[in-house]
Amino acid sequence: MQIISGTTEINWEQHTAVAIGKFDGIHQGHRRLLDQIIRAKEDGLAATVFTFDPPPSVFFSGKPQAELTTKEEKRRIFEKMGIDLLVEFPMNARTAAMPPETFVSRVLHEQLKARYIAAGTDLSFGDRGKGDWHLLKAMAEKMGYQVQVIDKIMYGGREISSTFVREEILKGNMELAEKLLGAPFTVSGTVKHGKRLGRTLGMPTVNLLPPRDKLLPPKGVYLSRMSAGGSWHEGITNIGCRPTVSNSGQMSVETYLYNFNEEIYGEYVEVSLLTYCRPEMKFSSVDELKENMARDIEAGREYWESRRAEKTVGQRIPV
Repeated sequence: MQIISGTTEINWEQHTAVAIGKFDGIHQGHRRLLDQIIRAKEDGLAATVFTFDPPPSVFFSGKPQAELTTKEEKRRIFEKMGIDLLVEFPMNARTAAMPPETFVSRVLHEQLKARYIAAGTDLSFGDRGKGDWHLLKAMAEKMGYQVQVIDKIMYGGREISSTFVREEILKGNMELAEKLLGAPFTVSGTVKHGKRLGRTLGMPTVNLLPPRDKLLPPKGVYLSRMSAGGSWHEGITNIGCRPTVSNSGQMSVETYLYNFNEEIYGEYVEVSLLTYCRPEMKFSSVDELKENMARDIEAGREYWESRRAEKTVGQRIPV
């Protein structure tokens, strides 16, 4: 996947199929949009994602907002999906004031050579957000592209949106968040050296320090899976500040992996949070902390064993 970032000058030769949006969370609605441009690759078009950096909501408010999916996470997801080109178009006073007609003719038509555009019904772009799918359709014949308008996906009578997903994540409702996203909610990053307390207690953990712009669910313990070394591993994760052993306030994501003893410091890993178990607690002593960690780990072990048993039963061929 090629990335064009930090410039308004886009030099691209191949005709493209373009999806425009913020893509925070990359939920089911986003995936429907992206599926359309990925299918267009069969017609020789380059599947292209166009985003603004920073997002318009951040630029106009002047306040950073924790995101469901960080820039690095989005890049990796898009590449795995088969996106050919990712444009991170700079959002500033000049680009924000660009007339929407100019955006279509100069950026989409001249620079990206768009032949197909997938648009959500809530798409807005250009000066004061006046550009929408109606404008894209009005200019389609002259600019030589086709527009596909994608309706919203509903869940429980409500439109699936980044706001909907965000609300469920902040409640710790990881199962519903997974349904809305089409995949488990994930925290990713490079494995860091911690205080090695877990190793000292005989329960070594993989430690991540989440970026400040990453939205996190409530502090506590979660059943989880981690992708490392090209495969997935069953685990249990604590998200929080480790109040029993630290008063720094530094948020961390610490994961104990079952049947895993490899050294992966410095590797990029993904931790999928599946089920919220309990809130983070401050214990009276390290010994009490150790006892509770052991109980959490055993409860997680029983969960994963039951999951494997259910899967085995489901795979049996009826006689």
